Amino acid sequence: MTRLIVAAGGGGDTVAAAMLHAALYGNEDHAVILTYAWDRLLIDPVPGPRGPDNFTGLHPLTPAVRAVPAEARPIAPAGSTLPRLAAELPHTLALIDPRHGVEGITHQLEELVEHLSPESIDLLDVGGDILARGDEPTLKSPLADAITLAASCQVNAPIRLLVAGPGLDGELPLDDLHNLLGPLVHTFTGKDVEPISSVLEWHPSEATGMLAATARGVRGTCEMRDAGLPVPLTDEAPTVHEVDLDEALHRNQLARAILTTATLDEAEAHSRNICGHSEIDYERNKALWLKEQRPTKLDADSVLAQLDQFETEARGRGVTHTTFRHLTEVLNLDGSQRDELRRLLINSRGDQHAAPLWSLHP
Repeated sequence: MTRLIVAAGGGGDTVAAAMLHAALYGNEDHAVILTYAWDRLLIDPVPGPRGPDNFTGLHPLTPAVRAVPAEARPIAPAGSTLPRLAAELPHTLALIDPRHGVEGITHQLEELVEHLSPESIDLLDVGGDILARGDEPTLKSPLADAITLAASCQVNAPIRLLVAGPGLDGELPLDDLHNLLGPLVHTFTGKDVEPISSVLEWHPSEATGMLAATARGVRGTCEMRDAGLPVPLTDEAPTVHEVDLDEALHRNQLARAILTTATLDEAEAHSRNICGHSEIDYERNKALWLKEQRPTKLDADSVLAQLDQFETEARGRGVTHTTFRHLTEVLNLDGSQRDELRRLLINSRGDQHAAPLWSLHP
């Protein structure tokens, strides 16, 4: 028995897909998780998503779909978390090829459905920005989700849209999502997190990290991303809701506009026109900025002193938790130093580690 799960935005959605499979389907054989190779710049310094030509060692699943096994490797300078995820997760990771726009991904989905005859197909988004109209001022990364939504709506097979961790990506406020969410499908618990606990120790996803933390019982307000967005960690955070797929498409202006796109460039142009920006443009600009920065040497005494100051100021803003990615930015460290920072803080102040988040209250 095979389940097909589409990780709508790639990245942490892939990790959440593994957690979802364990929670909903238990010990069934395995899932095929169709996902982007689209990582943060601290992992992949090349802006935008990677295609199959950016890897060695991929395996064919269908004529248009390649699997990413543990032995696959991104071709420098590109980077990817997918091979390591393939080594640690009991699932097949299949690569979304974004080069041919929505038409290409629709074709990939159709081939997978024909090849696998899956027991079920879930389209999973952590946070809920897949339900955005496109003009929301807080919306930062609409393109990836819009592409997978548009493709899923054109496949002649029943696909269930699931939103996990509503509001946790910091893009759509939870209050805006309440009326858009359908029936409750599941509420994650600490037991559901166990299959991905080792992945959370190194994977940089903030939204899925908060999803796991709230499933373990963490509550409060988490500051995330380089902008320091405050995200509420509430009892609703570890929930999974079903949303009508056609209603989501009707609401998402960008997804409707890109239904017939045949290239990623076309889809990106629609994002600039409808949303006023493209997340790939943001990555391009940030990549240029990062090239001009000189990494600061991680000095333990200096880092801990700066951390004390940040925590005092953040507590004054009502913040109770933060992510290691945000701490890396706040402390003016290079993204590649995130793991070193994490080890330093856990070793020196382990009582503040609300895995995988950092608590500002010892």
